[in-house]
Amino acid sequence: DVEEAAQRAGVMGTKNALKKQIQKTHTRCRRCGRTSFHIQKKVCAGCGYPSARLRSYNWSKKMIRRKTRGTGRMRYEKDLPRKFKNGFREQTQAPARKKKTTA
Repeated sequence: DVEEAAQRAGVMGTKNALKKQIQKTHTRCRRCGRTSFHIQKKVCAGCGYPSARLRSYNWSKKMIRRKTRGTGRMRYEKDLPRKFKNGFREQTQAPARKKKTTA
């Protein structure tokens, strides 16, 4: 019971005051991993999940800086400059490099 838990912890005050501390409004978000997913609203306060677009506002430049491209692993994008340099070739052998001649 909530009242017994309050007595054991030695917390003064009403039962409602303790209940407000125990209840959870937010839980873990699937997309961003933060504890910002509002349980009743079913919307994440951090990233806006389940909306397809990521939540961002121009009044918070620092937040945009934290979440922008290049701040994560970039599993696909980090290989693009090299692939572009080689013309996006696939399933072929790289052309042989000419050996340097010493004079």
